[in-house]
Amino acid sequence: MSTFTTEDRTEIFYKDWGTGQPIVFHHGWPLSADDWDNQMLFFLDKGYRVIAHDRRGHGRSTQTATGNEMDTYAADVAALVAHLDLKNAVHIGHSTGGGEVARYVARYGGEGRVAKAVLIGAVPPIMLKTDSNPGGLPIEVFDGFRAALVANRAQFYRDVPAGPFYGFNREGAKVSQGAVDNWWRQGMMGGAKAHYDCIEAFSETDFTEDLTKIDVPVLIMHGDDDQIVPIADSALLAAGLVRHGTLKVYEGLPHGMCTTHPEIINPDLLAFIQG
Repeated sequence: MSTFTTEDRTEIFYKDWGTGQPIVFHHGWPLSADDWDNQMLFFLDKGYRVIAHDRRGHGRSTQTATGNEMDTYAADVAALVAHLDLKNAVHIGHSTGGGEVARYVARYGGEGRVAKAVLIGAVPPIMLKTDSNPGGLPIEVFDGFRAALVANRAQFYRDVPAGPFYGFNREGAKVSQGAVDNWWRQGMMGGAKAHYDCIEAFSETDFTEDLTKIDVPVLIMHGDDDQIVPIADSALLAAGLVRHGTLKVYEGLPHGMCTTHPEIINPDLLAFIQG
């Protein structure tokens, strides 16, 4: 099992397959590198080197009690990139992973490390409703996440994928029990404390400044039926903050569209990377 150790002695699990231009995948909350299996196999077959890590406190990485916030998440990515000596990499982040990508690229993306970035159903600029972000979600939404996690994490991690995450709560939706089970499996691998802390990280971190600092091409992909990260207060705002951004909106697609519709998402990712 491939791991490396950070400065604070956290073990980070990662996958590293293939050769060629590196693509680094950043997963969402509360999942793991396994959430990218479809995309990693797709791009491996296209001749790319594909890398994905389990964020600290998630998956097979150390179940951390500290450092469960965006600055440390980004520093962990920088340490992974240095460990593997990645250059000219494309960083693709989904949901919370999109926030991680934004902070990493803004802070550590110089010196030829980063070629392009992709934000998919991503949390930037900021999810929380504040005076400066009146269209955000109220704190009560995220308090509800925390309460559900504490009360019965195992049930909460069934309810989210069975309902809004993949849009399986929509009339006529074709439910994949395998996708629901896999979401639950990944979530339950991680640490409850880290997952609890990460709710604040993904909801209250303001990525506005990060987005304005990114100077590489950015593709922003979002489903207009995203029930987890509503598009109006995320992608539509982020697209106006990045310097070299392209926005692609997917009609009717859910938050977890990389899993439900890879036949749509993967070719668009490939076209952007090759462009």
